[in-house]
Amino acid sequence: MSKQKKQSFLGGAAILAAAVVVVKLIGAAYKIPLSNILGSAGQTYFDTAYQIYNFLLTFSTAGLPLAISRMTSQAHAQGLENEKRRIFSTAIWLFFGLGLVCSVLMFTQADALARFLNNSLAAQAVRALSPAVFCVCLLACMRGYTQGQGNMTPTAVSQVLEALLKLGIGLPLAWYVLHIGRAKETGAAGAIVGVTAGTALSMLFLCGYLLTHRNRKESLDTPSSRGHIIRQILLIGIPITLSNSAMSIINIIDTKIVMGRLQGGLGLSETAAAVLNGQYRIAMNMPNMVASFVYPVTMSLIPFAAAALARKDHTGANRIISSAFRLIAILALPAGIGLSVLATPIEILMLPMQPEDALAAGPHLRILGIALIFICLMILTNAILQTYGKEQLPIFTVILGGVVKVVMNYILVGNPDINIHGAPISTLCCYLTICGLNLFFVWKYSPEKPRFLQLFVKPLLASLLMGGAVRAVYGFASRALTGHSAYGANAAATFCAILAGVAVYGVLVIALRILRAEDVRSIPHGETLVRILRLK
Repeated sequence: MSKQKKQSFLGGAAILAAAVVVVKLIGAAYKIPLSNILGSAGQTYFDTAYQIYNFLLTFSTAGLPLAISRMTSQAHAQGLENEKRRIFSTAIWLFFGLGLVCSVLMFTQADALARFLNNSLAAQAVRALSPAVFCVCLLACMRGYTQGQGNMTPTAVSQVLEALLKLGIGLPLAWYVLHIGRAKETGAAGAIVGVTAGTALSMLFLCGYLLTHRNRKESLDTPSSRGHIIRQILLIGIPITLSNSAMSIINIIDTKIVMGRLQGGLGLSETAAAVLNGQYRIAMNMPNMVASFVYPVTMSLIPFAAAALARKDHTGANRIISSAFRLIAILALPAGIGLSVLATPIEILMLPMQPEDALAAGPHLRILGIALIFICLMILTNAILQTYGKEQLPIFTVILGGVVKVVMNYILVGNPDINIHGAPISTLCCYLTICGLNLFFVWKYSPEKPRFLQLFVKPLLASLLMGGAVRAVYGFASRALTGHSAYGANAAATFCAILAGVAVYGVLVIALRILRAEDVRSIPHGETLVRILRLK
């Protein structure tokens, strides 16, 4: 790879990584106030619609855009302009059909889908989200096409536009609907309208971009037939789609079982079950947001490992993968332990309008904070296995983890002494199972075996010491602030504890030499960080 191309790749990765960070920050500004507005019952209706949407979306777009990107990239590298145009014109109609079918299915069968998940009141939200599937299918095709030509900017801009409109329309509409006295399920549907509007605007932006940046250069190449292109798209995309769809299917089954066991096993009404399930879903928001920041790390590091393996440079690939493990350990372990230690204070801080839901979600987050560590490691190990050409193994491990989750939920949630507290326990066991299997397969198929103990012991020790400091500072600060506003005292004590944790952990990372210079050189502005932190 030439220096210019390598810089181009790093620039593209940096653009997408920056877009992910911005989108997730906007997402946090959307999800946290939304939980305050909707409460636990409204959160359940919102999440039920989103799970159905995610399944249809994953089924229709998970692997196929990657296939388009890969095929377009190959044609672009060879200067086959007519082939590129044929790929796009064929793919856009394929995605048009898929999106239309999925949207119509979601709209017309909204009541049946909601009843299937034992949550009939979510039907309005499901129906409000149905047009988004069509828009996102077309979006996925256009993003795959532009990325295949090495242009990441349109994807990044469209993602930020989508997130901004979701925030700007969804939150005010949800608040207004509830303000005028409508039910929680209608408020959830109002919040969903923002998502649909965001995908529509993003789709229109990409349509306009492609129309104004058309390459009209003449080419003499003879393009492949449309039938051949469709076969290639399906051949590349279906295995990836199956891999990514597994977790969506498991989450849908999981929701059905949790809601079913709360109603059938414990005799709760649908609304009461929705409240309990919503409290668990609120607790899941924070781990999901934190875990999403792992993707830029894998996006920036794993392609280097693939290039090293292609050169048969096993030592170089092992060094890069070890760096990825260290970075994830440095990020995930303190985040997970910190969330677990400050679970209830964080929920109280995030949900000032829903204090009862905050107190109920705290014990869930205490368990899910630990689960976050394994979620982050699952994301990384999935990427590593795909780098090794073992794309089928993550399907196998996710299915086994899903089986553990479903079985444990059926047993635990239906137990009156455990009820909804069984949901976070089963989630922890699910990701622990997947992560354990993935780590074994990474070790098995690595040309040079990674030293897991060496990679994780120091970050774990630093994180545990940080957790102890956080707990001590929070306890001292909360006692010192007794007599002030309960919410203000909790907020001040939580911020003091977080700042203390960051300071303690930062010192320990440097003192224990956990972070190395080679770990940060591969990421954007890595050399600057090496100089600032004086890493060796």
